[in-house]
Amino acid sequence: MNVEIIELGDHKARFVLSGATHAFVNSIRRSMLAEVPTLAIDYVNIYDNTSVLFDEQLALRFGLIPLITDLDSYVLPSECECGGEGCSQCQVSLTLSAEGPKVVYSTELVSADPAVMPADVVPVIKLAEGQRISIEAVARLGTGHDHAKWQAGIACGYKNVPHIVLLEECDGCGICVDKCPRGVLVITDDGIDVVDERACSLCRLCERVCVLNGIRVETYPDSFICTAESDGSMPITELIIRSADDIKKRAETLDQYLSIVDAD
Repeated sequence: MNVEIIELGDHKARFVLSGATHAFVNSIRRSMLAEVPTLAIDYVNIYDNTSVLFDEQLALRFGLIPLITDLDSYVLPSECECGGEGCSQCQVSLTLSAEGPKVVYSTELVSADPAVMPADVVPVIKLAEGQRISIEAVARLGTGHDHAKWQAGIACGYKNVPHIVLLEECDGCGICVDKCPRGVLVITDDGIDVVDERACSLCRLCERVCVLNGIRVETYPDSFICTAESDGSMPITELIIRSADDIKKRAETLDQYLSIVDAD
């Protein structure tokens, strides 16, 4: 299996995975979306709220704020020694007090752990003159499998690497070039040429408009262009590595169970 990096940033990555199957690539995608834990506000004490939002709406907005997560410092409540009752190993407290007129942003949350802070500047609510909110929130680890607020991976997807074949029937009329929405095809002195094959969206508009059947859009069955984006709670490289580790751990657990069954 080979990995070729196309684009790599702090929160977004695009890479080609070769020598893999659909099942494996989809497992990576699903693990990034639903199995890698992250911190999110799970409980809110609202001491004062004279804003235009109901308490439930305000709590929902706080719950959807991505928080920077250090998975080496916290454990899932179900795996904590406290039994999920709540301690410094499985949860962190955040507070916020604000009075209008102003726009309240996520960065105004004060965390008991300086390492846990909002991953981005998110507007929470606009307070008018005399309006006030005062809350204490508890953030816990969870997975996207349980709720979308714990979904560390967003916009995670993949497609087979495109392969565009120009056949002898092509007369270079250029209709396919005009119809291509990604600018993958161009007209040259020698006819039609492919300039950026990987940019092809596999829409096959070029095939449909070619009356001579001079072009064919295929794919490499074991090569995939993968796109992944983090919500900011952790670097995208950590998200991808932890998703792969999760698959490995599940495979090892399955292998152990199968060994027990075979022994019986």
